[in-house]
Formats: sequence, structure tokens, C-alpha cells
Amino acid sequence: MSTYLSQVWQLLRNYVRDISLQEMPKTTSVETKVGLSPGKTIKVNKSVKFAQGIQEDLWFQRLQESLEKWTISNSSLTSKIGDRISGPLPSDLCLTVCIGVAPRRHRQMYEEIYDLLGNGALKSEIVNQIMELVVTSQKIDPEVLFWRLEDFYRRWCQGEFIDATPDDNLPQKTKLKLATQNIAIGLRQIDIYTGLNVLILLLELHRYAQEQDELKEKITFYPSAQPDTDNFFTSQLLRIINYSDALDIGNFSSIVGQFLKGGNFRNAYLGDANLTGADFSGADLSLAYLGDANLTGVNFIGANLSGANFGDANLSGANLTGANLTGADLSSTNLSGANLSCANLSRADLNRADLSSTNLSRADLNRADLSRTDLSSADLNRADLSNAILFGANLSEANLSNVNLNHADLCRADLSGANLSHAILNGTNLSDTILFSTNLSDAILMAADLSYAKLNGAKLNNARLNGAMFLGADLSGVDLSRVSLNEADLSGVILSEANLSGADLTDAILFGTDFSYANLNSANLSGSNLSGAILNGANLSHSNLSYAILNGADLSDANMEKMTWGKKQQWEGVRGLKTAVNVPEALKEELGLN
Repeated sequence: MSTYLSQVWQLLRNYVRDISLQEMPKTTSVETKVGLSPGKTIKVNKSVKFAQGIQEDLWFQRLQESLEKWTISNSSLTSKIGDRISGPLPSDLCLTVCIGVAPRRHRQMYEEIYDLLGNGALKSEIVNQIMELVVTSQKIDPEVLFWRLEDFYRRWCQGEFIDATPDDNLPQKTKLKLATQNIAIGLRQIDIYTGLNVLILLLELHRYAQEQDELKEKITFYPSAQPDTDNFFTSQLLRIINYSDALDIGNFSSIVGQFLKGGNFRNAYLGDANLTGADFSGADLSLAYLGDANLTGVNFIGANLSGANFGDANLSGANLTGANLTGADLSSTNLSGANLSCANLSRADLNRADLSSTNLSRADLNRADLSRTDLSSADLNRADLSNAILFGANLSEANLSNVNLNHADLCRADLSGANLSHAILNGTNLSDTILFSTNLSDAILMAADLSYAKLNGAKLNNARLNGAMFLGADLSGVDLSRVSLNEADLSGVILSEANLSGADLTDAILFGTDFSYANLNSANLSGSNLSGAILNGANLSHSNLSYAILNGADLSDANMEKMTWGKKQQWEGVRGLKTAVNVPEALKEELGLN
């Protein structure tokens, strides 16, 4: 007490000395802030603004004294600890944690907690100062402090203090004390502020301890209670969120949200929770339930979300960079505009999710279920979608350059306007897929199934389509210049007016294929089966038809300038040779067309 009085006296002397040198300014009211963001605070005169500094210093000194006193290990809570705790906890701590009724000797500590932390939310700079004090002080034992605060938190969660009789009701006592200072604040506000401030301190102690080898096993905090075999999910934190938000929607997130990073929320039940803008970076939410939760703008960078359930949750604008979402349920979630770059989504369920305009660059989506998912305008550059299910997915205008889609199922997907340049689609199912104006240049589609695909306006130049199937596909007007289609099955495919200049079609199956007016300049068709193919008006200049099967093919009006053919080429049954143009003289003589 003498220390406080000396400080007050010094400040009063300084103040009197200062005002003697200048005229007293006009008075205006300002709010007093003592390390807290208050609900309603007392108005003070600017002429006594110096008292604010005194008040803050005194509050922090009171807090420091209390923190030191709370970590005293003997039953009286009045003497100092001789040594740091090592090994088992002191017996009085075990009793406090394990027994339902709080020992009378701890009531003083609980009352001090309400007095110090019940008038508003702790500000981040004050929390940082408190943690610096805890870490550097030789008089505060972090482990004992954790167990004291954790015991209080558990009792607070159970409503022990606010439901107490009037004689023992600590929120009510605090309210009466504040009223004598003209501070108007509700009973629930006091209780909520106190509990949330203790929660903040516990979260910070946990985060600090997990970075210290000697403390990580001793200080482990479960805000939603530790899961056990009897209760897979824990709902304690959800009840706190709902209790806090009863004062004001989003109250919990605005007060505690920034302190959730690195927390342990494994198996927590947070269905329908409002956690807008919260910071869960580096946190463990594995196997947690967040169905229908409002998670807009939440920071999940590097978080462990494996096996978590986000069904129907709103994650729009959330940052999930590098997050672990293996096996997570994200069905029907709203992830529009979210950042999932480098995230691990292998085997995740994203069925019917909204991923429009989402950043999924370098994400791992191996074996993920993206059936009927909206990925329009999404960035999937260099993502791994091998063996993924994308049946009926909307990938229009998406960036899929350099993506790995080996053996993925894209049946009936919409890829119109998408960029798949340099993509790898070996063995991929693209049957009945919409590929209007899709860029597949330099893509690898070996043994891919493009049956009945709509490829109008698509770019496939320099693509490798060896062994691909195009049954019933429409490739009219498509750019297939320099494409590799050797041994590909293009039977019955429409390639009218397509650009196949320099294409490799060796040993391709082209039975009944429509090449009318297509550009086959310098194309290699050697060994291909062109039985019944329609080549009327096609440009076959400089093409190679050696050993090609041409039985029943139609070459009406085709340009055969400098075309190469085999010495034992079979021309029987070929139609339209009489109207073909620029037929080589040697071929005319061979066929008797002169």
C-alpha cells in the first residue's frame, strides 16, 4: 500500500508543478481505460486526466501481485513457493481441479479475478504485457497459474459463480463495487467479460507452453473440454460462444477471436457457431464439427482440420493456406473467394461445394470428391487432382494450367473457357464433357476418354492424345495443329474444318471420321484406318498417307499437293479422286487418271 501511495504522491507533485506553469485547460469528458475495452465507463474531467495513468499503473500492479499470489502452492495462498513445481502437482491443486466444490481458501482468488477482469475485454497489448510478465517474472510459476485459471474457467463454464446465492455471487458483488464508482455494467456482462478474459489468458499460456519443451506436456488447454471415450464431441466452447453472443452477435469473435491461434479444439462441437474473422492459424480442429458455422474471413493458415466436418458451413473469404483438410467433410460448403493454396484436401468430400473464384493453386486434391462442385473461375494452377471425382463439376473459366488430372473422372463436367495448358490428363474420363473454347495446348491426354465431348473452339495444339478415345465427339473447327494422336480412336468423330496441320495420326483409327474441309497439311496419317472417312475439301498437301487404309474414303475436292503415299497403297473403293485437286502426276499415272 505504501508503494501505491508514494506513486500517487509523486504524480500529484508532478501534476501540481506542471499546472503552475500554464493555464488550466477547458474541461471535456473522456473515457477512462484501464487495460480493458469496457462496456460502459465512468466519465472523467480532462483536468484530472493524469489519474488515468495512475489507474492503469495501479491496476497492472494489482494484477501482478495477484498473479504472484495465485501461484503460491500451499493451502493458505499467502506464502511464496520455495521451488518451481516439478513432477506431480501440489495436493491442493489436485483437490481444486478434481473436487466439485471450490475450497473456501480459493474464494479470494476468484473474487480478485472478477474484480480485475470483469469490467471489459482485455486488449491485445495488455495481454502481451501480461504474458511478458509471466514469462520473465521469478515470482510467477506458469504451470501453477495455468491450473489455477483452468480451475476457475471450468467452474465458470458450469455457471458456478453467476448461479451462486446472493452472499456468494461474485458477479453481483463486482457489479455493486463498480456501481460505487459510477460504472454502469450488467451482471451478465461482468460474468462474460471475466470468463472470456480468463479464456484468453489460458489460450496464451497454452500457446507459450507448446513452444517450450519443458512445459508442453504440463500445460495443455482444451477450451471445449478434453474429449474422452464417452463423449466424442465436446460442446463446452459452443455454449460459451452462444452465451457471449447473447449480449451482442459476434461478441465472442470480437473479444476472443484473435487469441484462438494455435489452440487445441480437437473433437469440439461448434455447429452453427458464429466465428466470423477468428484466427485459428496453426490450431488443431481435427475431427471437430463445424457444420452450418459462420466462418467467413476466418484465418485457418496451417491449421489441422483433418477429418473435420464443415458441411453447409460458410467459409467464404477464409484463408486456409497450407491447412490440413485430409478426409474433411466440406460438402455443400461456401468457399467462394477462399484461399486454399498449398492446402491438403486429399480424400476430402467437396460434393456440391461452392469454390468459385477460390485459390487452390498447388493444393493436394488427390482422390477428393468434387462431384457437382462449383469451381468456376477458380485458380487450380499446379494442383494435384489425380484420381479425383469431378462428375458434373463446373470448371468454366478456371485456371487448370499444369494441373495433374491423371485418372480423374470429369464426366459431364463443364470446362468451357478453362485453361488446361500443359495439364496432365492421362487416362482421364472426359466423356460427355463441355470443352467449348477450352485451352488444352501442350496438354497430355494419353489414353484419355473424350467420347461425346463438346470441343467446339477448343485449342489442342501440341497436345499429346496418344491412344485417346473420341467416340461421337464434336471437334469441328478445333485447333489440333501438331497434336499427337497416334493410335487414337477417332471413329465417327466430327473434325470438319479442324486444324490438324502437322498432326501425328499414325496408326489412328479413323473409321467414318469427318475431315471435310479440315486442314491436314503436313499431317502424318501413315498406317491409319481411314475406311469410310470423309475427306472432301480437306487440305492433304504434304501429308503422309503411306500404308493408310482408304477403303470407301471420300476425297472429293481434296487438295493432294505433294502428298506421300505407299508403293502398295490400296486405292480400290476410294471415292472422289476425279474431282480431287493437285493430285501428284505419279499418282495419276498409277491410277490412270490422265
